[in-house]
This record gives sequence, C-alpha cells and structure tokens, in this order.
Amino acid sequence: MPRVLLIGIGITAPTALQSLLDKCTVVGVVRSADAASASTDPVIGVAAAAGVPVFGDTSVASLRSLVGSLNPDCVVVSSYDRILPSDLLASCRFVNVHYAPLPQFRGRANVNWAIITGQPTAAITVHVLDRELDAGNILFQQSTPIDCDDTVADLYERLNALQLRHLGDTIVRHLAGDEGSPQAQQQATYGCTRLPADGEIDWSRPTHAIDALVRALVAPFPGAFTYTDGRRLVVWRAEPLADAPVYAGRIPGRVVRIASDTGAVDVLTGDGVLRIYDVELEPGCRVRASRVIRSVKATLGLRTGDLLARIEALERELEGLRHQMPEMVKAG
Repeated sequence: MPRVLLIGIGITAPTALQSLLDKCTVVGVVRSADAASASTDPVIGVAAAAGVPVFGDTSVASLRSLVGSLNPDCVVVSSYDRILPSDLLASCRFVNVHYAPLPQFRGRANVNWAIITGQPTAAITVHVLDRELDAGNILFQQSTPIDCDDTVADLYERLNALQLRHLGDTIVRHLAGDEGSPQAQQQATYGCTRLPADGEIDWSRPTHAIDALVRALVAPFPGAFTYTDGRRLVVWRAEPLADAPVYAGRIPGRVVRIASDTGAVDVLTGDGVLRIYDVELEPGCRVRASRVIRSVKATLGLRTGDLLARIEALERELEGLRHQMPEMVKAG
C-alpha cells in the first residue's frame, strides 16, 4: 500500500485519516493539540489506535524535516493554514483536499462563503498541490446541494462524509498514474480570510442575507453577532419569518415581537423580519432569545446614540476619579 503523511489541523482531518487508513499506510499525522484536548481529539485517538505517530509541530520547517525523514509516497493536506513553498512541493507528491468547486472559491473560508453568498451547492475537490493557490490538477470533485436551512455544520458533515468515502481511493489512483484534469484558470474565483469581526450583523441587510450569515457561522465557528445595550450578543439560531407583517415604518434591528411561549424574538431587517431563537450573551451560556431581549422598545446593533451615551458615562466616571485623586493623595 502507498505510504502517506497526513497534514490535518482542522475539522476535516478525522475523516481524512480514516479514509487514508482504509487504503494506505499512514506514516504520520501532523496535527497540533495541547495536553488538555489531546485525550478527546478524535484524530489523535484514531491515530493512536492504529499505531500512527502524531507530530505536533505544524511549522513548514518541521514539515520539510518530516518529508525528508519519512520519505512518504505522498503528502495529503486536509486543512492547513499556510502556503507551502515551491521547494517543498518539488520534493514529494502533495495532494490537497479543498471544500469548494475549484476553480471557484480558491482560498479561505470556502464553506462559509458558499452559504453567505447564496450558492446552490458546496463541493469537495481533491487536487494536486501547485505553486499557485489551489490551482493544481483536479483528481476528484463532487458537489452537495445547499438547502435553505443548512448550516455550515450541516455542510461540513456531508462534505466530510464524501471525503471519507473517496479520499483514500483518489490517492491510490493518483499514485498509480492518474494525473487528473487541469483547472480552467480563467474561471477562478477567490474567497478571502474571514475574521470573527466579520460576523457582525447589519440589520439593514435583507432578511435572507442575515439568515445566511447566522447559518454560515454556527459552531465550531464563533457565531454571527449583534449588540444589545452595548453588549455583544451572539445569534446561534434564527430563521426568516414567513408571511411577516408589512411595516411601512421600518427601523432595522428594532424588536417587534417577543413570544413568551417559544422564547423567540422577532427583529426587523432591511426588508422583512428575522425570528431569533437561541442567543448567547454570557460566554458559554446559550439561552432562548426572550431571556435576554425583553422589550419591543429595544433596537439591536450599535447605534450612534448608544455609543455617545457610553462615552459620556465614561467621561463622567473619569472626571469623578480626577476629583477623588487629590483627596486620596492627602489621605495617603
């Protein structure tokens, strides 16, 4: 069986490892894990059971050393956060797993962007690693539809299942001589890196766009968020309200209904109503929205008046401290 080294630092690595173990000899797994999480990490657990060593240093220098010492037939990358240099790619066969329909959505955060931008499908692509970003020959590609209520977690579950079923066979076929098909470079599109701050909800946007943002950032991602009374509020579950009342006077972010029976809260968007179910105000404490949002006079989001009021309050507090300083010095 072919000898492969797996690089997998993200949530796609567990099914990548299992698929490779079924068809190849895995000579090592590159994956970082601290002592607290190592005992529960599914990749480390499967690797240990199979007698596969795990290498915690994910630096490029360490990878270069491992490729030289282990001499694998192929290095398989399934979630890695760095671009590999040309000299390393030239030293061995490198194959990458990319959760997007290449050549579309090269780059970062592909599954998140697929939901945010309203794509009809997501995809898994297994391709040869090239010097250009996500540009090598395609060895395998298969899509999965994105339903209107799919979350990013749902898509990762389906894409991981496809990886489990096809990755090992694809690697074996590649090493037996299949060089794949060139990408249509002129059709390439790119997704940029997403940061947690990019998840802030703009309530003036259309309802479907806000709903997509919420669904695209559920756990294990940090969540779409807004503000209530100046405090950050993560929205974990919501949906567009069908047949919503028509508001001729519309203030995006304004709460218009609180349902005590279900705990849901209805909020005006740029063109409709988003019904919020689960939120998180205190870190680690996910609750029904009505436990946090209790008034139809509330408006979600950061408003200029709220910010000015907080600044004025801080200025009064600082002024009070300045007046106290001479008295404290005297007392000292």
